Amino acid sequence: MKKSGTEPPLYNYEAIAQSPDFKALKKKKRNFIIPIAAFFLLFYISLPILTSYTTILNKPAIGDITWVWVFALAQFIMTWALCMIYVSKANGFDKDAEAIIEKEKAGDYV
Repeated sequence: MKKSGTEPPLYNYEAIAQSPDFKALKKKKRNFIIPIAAFFLLFYISLPILTSYTTILNKPAIGDITWVWVFALAQFIMTWALCMIYVSKANGFDKDAEAIIEKEKAGDYV
């Protein structure tokens, strides 16, 4: 069945977008995502840069294992750790978003 397009929206998205709670949530997310993304990119891109232009990681770390291998393994660990941190924070962001929706349902953003 085709919708006619005349149904009113479920929520007042314009009011939600202008609310201080939503703006605070966006700022909180941005303050988390930008530093985490910058750290990830710097950590990730440093391995190819260091291996291409320096020999600093070619020194042995443990026996015959060089720092290149340690750094590469650390990238896998870092990726999993950041993923777990992000999921934890995203759950909190979802709860905040649900609270904003509940406030809109209650008519607080009219």
